[in-house]
Formats: sequence, structure tokens, C-alpha cells
Amino acid sequence: MTYSDNNEKLRNRLKLQSRRMEKAEKERDTLLSQTVYVGTLGLLFILPVILGVYTGLWLDEMSAGYSSRWTLGLLLAGLVVGVLNVYIFIRNQP
Repeated sequence: MTYSDNNEKLRNRLKLQSRRMEKAEKERDTLLSQTVYVGTLGLLFILPVILGVYTGLWLDEMSAGYSSRWTLGLLLAGLVVGVLNVYIFIRNQP
């Protein structure tokens, strides 16, 4: 390889990297879109947990005597559903 071949390869690589950097700069997410994304993840996780706890408390109040069986069971079910929601949401992102 000659000196001019090396220069041409370097020039082509620099052009390619420059185009990649410009494309990444144009497609970069804004702070607002990142905040909305994180907020959505939080809601997808916490809503099933809260729903499970409130439903469990209601069912425990309906049963005779003091029990937290429904609350704990539905809390765990809410955690599982929340984690699955977040996993599916992240996996389906482009």
C-alpha cells in the first residue's frame, strides 16, 4: 500500500464516522422524551402493585378475622405483572 492509499482510506473512514455522528445527533432523544419514557416505565411497574395491594386489602376486610393473606398474595402478583409489563415494554421499543 502506498501513502496515498492510506490517506484515502483514512479520509473515507473519517467521512463515514462524521456521517454517523451527524445521524446520531439528529436522532438523539430530548430530555422531555426521556422523562416521559422513564415515567411510563414507572407507571407500568407500580400500577399493578398498587392495584394488587388495594384489592388484597379489600378482600381481607371481607373475610372474617384478621388476615393479610390476600394482600400479600396480590402484592406479589402485582410485582410479577409489573416486572413483565416493563420487560415487554422495553423489548418492544425500536
